[in-house]
Amino acid sequence: MSGTLRWGILGTGWIASLFVQDLLAAGLTVTAVGSRSQDSADAFAGRYGIATAHPSYEALVADPNVDAIYVSTPHPLHFANAKLVLAGGKHVLIEKPITMDASQAAELVALATENKLVLLEAMWTRWLPHMIRIREIIAAGLIGEVRTLIADHDQDLPDDPAHRINNPDLGGGALLDLGIYPVSFAWDLFGEPTSVAAHASFTATDVDRQTAIILGYEGGQQALLHCALDTRGPNRAVILGTGGRIEIDPVWYTATTFTAYGEDGEAFEHFDQPVVSRGMQFEAIALEDIVASGALAGTELPPQESVAIMGTLDEVRRQIGLRYPSDR
Repeated sequence: MSGTLRWGILGTGWIASLFVQDLLAAGLTVTAVGSRSQDSADAFAGRYGIATAHPSYEALVADPNVDAIYVSTPHPLHFANAKLVLAGGKHVLIEKPITMDASQAAELVALATENKLVLLEAMWTRWLPHMIRIREIIAAGLIGEVRTLIADHDQDLPDDPAHRINNPDLGGGALLDLGIYPVSFAWDLFGEPTSVAAHASFTATDVDRQTAIILGYEGGQQALLHCALDTRGPNRAVILGTGGRIEIDPVWYTATTFTAYGEDGEAFEHFDQPVVSRGMQFEAIALEDIVASGALAGTELPPQESVAIMGTLDEVRRQIGLRYPSDR
């Protein structure tokens, strides 16, 4: 049912480029782009053959040839940008994290519901083929009762203090940019945690350099998670069950392979399904399918879950003392 919406792109940065390339490779329709300057919009539109380039976000939202808008701006701008899109009557796919905190996310969900629009967080990992197959294996009980998730997202990123990842004004730090991936994965597997324990080290710019998180659950499950912005890690994930395990190869949150092992330690499945382009098209297809169904939310990542995930990140931030200028 995908391929029926006309997409607009809000922002012209690196992630917007990756997203558009994936949409075009998958045959989806991108009709317009909006930037804060005409030159930037023109350059982006010319690069990808987009018909209309708008010199403002407001003009993009007002475009009658746009049905859904992808918000690709830095974290602290997501809330205001998404409010603009929803108020303009467009469906919205917001780059993760959906907002800076749970209260902002809840306000967006309320606005989307009021306007009968689809609001979806662009946690692209949720819709990748290997993750869909992993859910099937777990649901079938092929590794028994799932007890533990161990996952890291550790990168060696630029150390320039002005770079987005190090800049508190732009929502910098390891947690919101990198740590959200394993935290969202833990939510996908286990749901809401009953306990959160976190410890962090900070950069000279007062954002978290690395953060370790342990999430506990009512059934005794645990998620052991780590993120860092200045040390490259294995970027693997392991799911441990009472009757086996699943080892997800690097980079676990991108389109990749995995091997599932039974209780005897022998592999019973190696998953290796090629994906066209990078794989960000699946989140756009998910939004299109939700719209076509007449619903406001899908099952993989309903907006209320995005709000709750931000609540977990809020608690981690509280424990490690991570604050931003945008905090209310």
